[in-house]
Amino acid sequence: MRVIMLCLFLLSGLTLAVGGGWLLALRGSAFYLLSGLALLAVAWGLWRHRRWAGWLYAGWLLVLLAWSLWEAGLYWWPLATRLGVPVLLGLLLALPAARRSGPHGYTGPAGWPVLGASLLLAAVALAGIPRHLHEIHGTLPVAANTGTPALGDNAPPPGEWSAYGRSDYGQRYSPLAQITPANAERLQLAWQMRTGDVRLPQDVGETTYEATPLKIGNTLYLCTPHSWALALDADTGKERWRFDPGAGMEPQRQHQTCRGLSWFAAPAGDNAATAADGACATRVFLASADAKLHALDASTGRHCEDFADHGVLDLTHNMPFKQAGYYYSTSPPLVAAGKVIVAGAVNDNYAVDSPSGVIRAYDARSGRLLWNWDSGNPTQTAPLDPADPAQVYTASSPNSWAVASADEALGLAYFPMGNRTPDQLGMYRSPAEEKYASSVVALDLSSGQVRWVRQFVHHDLWDMDTPAQPSLLDLDLPQGRTPALVVPTKQGDVYVLDRRDGHPLLPVGERPAPQGTDIPGQTVAARQPYSALSFEPPPLREADMWGASLVDQMLCRIQFRRLRYEGRYTPPSLRGSLIYPGNFGTFNWGGVAVDPQRQAMFGMPTYLAFVSTLVPKEQLGGQAMNTGEHGLNENKGADYAVELKPFLSPLGVPCQAPPWGTVAAADLRTGKIAYQYRNGSIRDLSPVPVPIRLGVPGIGGPLLTAGGVAFLAAAVDDNFRAYDLASGKVLWNVRIPAGGQATPMTYLDSQGRQMVLLVAGGHGSIGTRPGDYVLAYRLKDGSAGGKE
Repeated sequence: MRVIMLCLFLLSGLTLAVGGGWLLALRGSAFYLLSGLALLAVAWGLWRHRRWAGWLYAGWLLVLLAWSLWEAGLYWWPLATRLGVPVLLGLLLALPAARRSGPHGYTGPAGWPVLGASLLLAAVALAGIPRHLHEIHGTLPVAANTGTPALGDNAPPPGEWSAYGRSDYGQRYSPLAQITPANAERLQLAWQMRTGDVRLPQDVGETTYEATPLKIGNTLYLCTPHSWALALDADTGKERWRFDPGAGMEPQRQHQTCRGLSWFAAPAGDNAATAADGACATRVFLASADAKLHALDASTGRHCEDFADHGVLDLTHNMPFKQAGYYYSTSPPLVAAGKVIVAGAVNDNYAVDSPSGVIRAYDARSGRLLWNWDSGNPTQTAPLDPADPAQVYTASSPNSWAVASADEALGLAYFPMGNRTPDQLGMYRSPAEEKYASSVVALDLSSGQVRWVRQFVHHDLWDMDTPAQPSLLDLDLPQGRTPALVVPTKQGDVYVLDRRDGHPLLPVGERPAPQGTDIPGQTVAARQPYSALSFEPPPLREADMWGASLVDQMLCRIQFRRLRYEGRYTPPSLRGSLIYPGNFGTFNWGGVAVDPQRQAMFGMPTYLAFVSTLVPKEQLGGQAMNTGEHGLNENKGADYAVELKPFLSPLGVPCQAPPWGTVAAADLRTGKIAYQYRNGSIRDLSPVPVPIRLGVPGIGGPLLTAGGVAFLAAAVDDNFRAYDLASGKVLWNVRIPAGGQATPMTYLDSQGRQMVLLVAGGHGSIGTRPGDYVLAYRLKDGSAGGKE
């Protein structure tokens, strides 16, 4: 035993001394070097059978405790990983077997000082269990406002869900109230079905189930990653029809996903675009992964022959470049004012010369192009001639890949805007592209002309696209009831704007940003916007580095010191820059849900740092490139490739302390955050399935209901949860058979029972379990308070 302890102290001491010396040379903490020397001295004392070795180790433990509290405070996870292994070593050293020098007694290191110090450290760490970083304790006022909430100009009946966010207002809120905090624990699986669309070996890395179904009448409509469209019986999940567009496999797609279908019903008495037998009076639109838009008869799933070319519209028309897999729509088109309005995703960082990010409005009946808004040529919205190859949109202009919203009463459509590719190289952008990148833009529904724009990042070098659907609701403010628009961002800010003209309803300001770049032609914006309502984390410090032990914490500190980091918006660099929040986003495409009655929001702020490195082309060698949004991407036509990767320890866990994922709510009238709690366990991340609620990252969106219950499944554990909107307390938590990285929805079945539905199929890039499940839950019989 003594030999084992000697080896452990010798190995620990050498590792900390060598690594600590390197860290000190990088102007980091001297603690690791001094600790390594102290542990080497303890190892020497063990070898020489000296009692002072125990006293020395006990003294080092006390110094470790004081240093840990000074750096991290009384928080469980930062303390547990700093103190855990040293305490374990201390307890082992205190055992008589570890100190025995021979058959005639104990003449080795003193045991009692080590035991006492070890128990003290353990007690202090345990005292930090109730305290966790990034948490805010409180409650959200839930007294319903007496006014009538705005649910959308074309809001469906209470038991239906007719657009991605239920209506074009994008609220992800349902007026159903059978499920309440009092009975949510009685939810049970009512039915499940499997689509048959499973991940294949040749699929791209980010093959994901992200679909939120529609529910019209008693039929559910959804899509799958390979662009299948399905119609299901809403009571049983039985398939009614399916459509496979044959979109094929394309290795150059960065994403293989479909977030949803779009619904259109011809106005009563309008027969201009319907066949004589009434076919396609109601239709669903599917944007397939091969850059085509399909109009399908909602009753049969067959193509609407009167739309475009026998029901199919090729979205590559008038594109300046048409590389296979570089352009497609992952989000459902916006259907408003008789138009189907299509935006698309353009591959990040594959090539300087890429397809355009143009937004196009087509007649929902005929497929005729009505207007096009190209952020690279923003004033010319008259439709180009699809038959004229000489008429082309602007190459690589900022695109809108997330879901859009609309207010038909105001005649406006709201598009969250991305950036011009390459994301990290700003020297290719025109003034128009600079103006509209990383913003929300309000377009006139009739003409496509810009009515207003609000930018959230100036001269974006970080892939901080506006990632989520804007949510529309009316707020009761001191100036009266005001039409508002809520936009969450990757950097953690939530902007609350007047949707009529874009001016802020909660304060917005600008502050200085880090400066300097190490490549020619690159510039950096001097100032950047911020919002008063923000879930932005504090800037990282060396003391925030984390790991399972002192050793991998030290290695994270070495990485931290080697990277460039000056806080939010540190420019990308040749040596590598730490980007926090990273481009995974504090919020991503799942966005937030808003309650128009309580005038509050609920979301899932996530915290992961990334490393952004510019790589000169001459240094690329034979490395694999263009394998997804993260990794090494070529930027063909540019002098630099870019590598993006999460900031991880050698053990593959985030280098910053948890929680990495939270749930939170805020009052949208005041901008006050009511609460924020860690969310999700490491059960599906750990080799041993232990459900430790660490607070894990995720991607996906929440659902809110009038019953005061929020639903969310997006974390990287395979769980589906219901929360009390007022308190953030978990009311219901069930295991699901695959990753739940889709936004749930709710509806009434034919018996008037409230159902909650989730598509669970996993997410390729975050590694959750793949599958092809559609899961529907309802209260056990007798649990509801009555029909809606």
